[in-house]
Amino acid sequence: MRTKELMKAWEELSPIQRQAAEWADGPLLVLAGPGSGKTKVLTCRIARLLESTLDENFRVLGLTFTNKAADEMRSRVANFVPGQEERLFLGTFHSFCADVLRLHGTHLGINPNFHIYSQDADLQAVLNNAVEEAKKISDVVSDLDKKTLSVIQRLKAFLILPEQCCEIFKNKEFGERMAAVYPAYEAELCKRNALDFNSLILKTYQLLTKFPVFAKRYRIVYPYICIDEFQDANQAQYGLIRALAGDQHRNLFVVADDDQIIYQWNGASHERLKELLNDFSPMVIQLPMNYRCPPEIVELANNLIRHNFLRTADKKPLEAFRHGLGKGTVRLLECFPDVEAEAAEVAKDIKNLHSGHFGSVVVLGRNRKLLDGVDIALRHEGLPAVISQRKDEFESTPFVWLHSTLRLANDGQNRRYLEAVCGSFAQLTQVEIDVEDVISQSQALSMGYLQIWIRLLNQKTTETFVKEIVNETSRCLVRGRDFQAFSKSALAWFTSLAQAQRQAESDPYNEVFTRYDEEKLVWEELMGEIKRNLGEEPTLEAFLQELQMRSKEPPPKANTVVLMTIHGAKGKEFDHVYLIGLVDDELPSFQSKKKGDRSQEMEEERRNCFVAITRTIRTLTLSYGKKYRGWPKEPSRFLFEMGLLKR
Repeated sequence: MRTKELMKAWEELSPIQRQAAEWADGPLLVLAGPGSGKTKVLTCRIARLLESTLDENFRVLGLTFTNKAADEMRSRVANFVPGQEERLFLGTFHSFCADVLRLHGTHLGINPNFHIYSQDADLQAVLNNAVEEAKKISDVVSDLDKKTLSVIQRLKAFLILPEQCCEIFKNKEFGERMAAVYPAYEAELCKRNALDFNSLILKTYQLLTKFPVFAKRYRIVYPYICIDEFQDANQAQYGLIRALAGDQHRNLFVVADDDQIIYQWNGASHERLKELLNDFSPMVIQLPMNYRCPPEIVELANNLIRHNFLRTADKKPLEAFRHGLGKGTVRLLECFPDVEAEAAEVAKDIKNLHSGHFGSVVVLGRNRKLLDGVDIALRHEGLPAVISQRKDEFESTPFVWLHSTLRLANDGQNRRYLEAVCGSFAQLTQVEIDVEDVISQSQALSMGYLQIWIRLLNQKTTETFVKEIVNETSRCLVRGRDFQAFSKSALAWFTSLAQAQRQAESDPYNEVFTRYDEEKLVWEELMGEIKRNLGEEPTLEAFLQELQMRSKEPPPKANTVVLMTIHGAKGKEFDHVYLIGLVDDELPSFQSKKKGDRSQEMEEERRNCFVAITRTIRTLTLSYGKKYRGWPKEPSRFLFEMGLLKR
């Protein structure tokens, strides 16, 4: 029986949205503009598939590009069809591939408890070691090849294997070097039992193509595949989709917007949509109605994007659902003398117009440098502000210790994790254990680093509060694998330590606990999200792999102005949007100008501007100056194309 929640959502669908949500079998491409309700359409479609097949065992596969989007959609589906979410995998491409490789990666020599390297520092260390090894077998390899990390990642994004790379470079000498460095890099990752992000996709593609029986199995388990934000897919992700679908599997439901392709640097391209149309011949449904933006902004967006040529044929312009909000909906501020004056006046404008409601304001810029200037200006005005950016690691001492201890429990001979455990624990307790002592005793006794660390701690301290957490670590992580119980014990211990410290010291915010409160909220939220994704009892390996793929950035505090790059804002919406730095060389970028007015790069810059302005729910304020970093600039051509300036 259909739930009230699903019935309500279904009734709110427009006729064209309902046509898409009712789609049953066969390939369908939904061209959904910004603010068109695509998430509701996608979740209603998934919920309908599950609700109409309660007595069947198949699962639905939903793939998207951010964990936040996946979590939101999973929550909606669970609300629509409670109890059926177990028949759904809804996550990122990387999460799905990690899941596949945990189950079947051994066929490619991948250990199920592999680590995922996401930080450039880790990947650069891998490359540095790889180059040193490659130099031993190839005279053409040199230290210059330690700068080829981006090349290797690009090769993986195009599904190019180490044995293939020698032939693809026009520069034969460089191809020969990469033919030595790339396999050495892969060997070093294997030695560390690690995969990088692009390896997750590449290795899963290899598995499905090298062992077709697994691809066939996944087609049986997942007869329906739904893909969100398809325009962001690179060659590797599309190759994965093709490998999953094969030649007969046609139940592909794809949501995309070629006017929002802004990840060209990562391999996204309008060519993906062409390939999809050619390979699957899907029916196309367009959702041009915009439910988010006032009509004044919809008009600007249409004026702007019609200057692009690389668009789907017969693409319909956006239509405004809402009524106009009147004067002040769109404001172009007077040209400022320089970027500093622009930042200062934008900050004052926010203070004057949005006092008490700063949390409804976002400042968008093409790059981080522009945001830094506004951040300083906002703080000068006494306004709370935060620059939103991905954060891959915890920073507070308690969570460095907790995370590192779990990693060491999972990877018993990892020196880097051991160093983090010893260092952070010494900061928390003033009890120091020498890393070299742990390693030497581990080698002598053939025991893991964590077990030896616990042993040395028990020998060194008699402090009750230290003994208790050490015993809990041993019980949960050495004698067992109950990382959730360990996490609860650690959080309780941190709370008691923080309380004791605040009572003992005049400074209640000792640096050991800097950012602790916000990271505690992040930890608890991530723990909940991962359990909803993987089930209530995930393995430690799966938990750590999923944790590594998620940002540890805390949500902004209430009543705080958020500053974001345009790329970071994609998929989000805000009441009041400020778009700064609207000059040629910033938006569009200098590099796109060099490529030319009709280049793919210039079209992507126009899409960046399109994405930025369509984040708006209520008001849009645009600004620009005459000088940036001492150089004179012209107003952005996009201001003219939108009709806000006249030539």
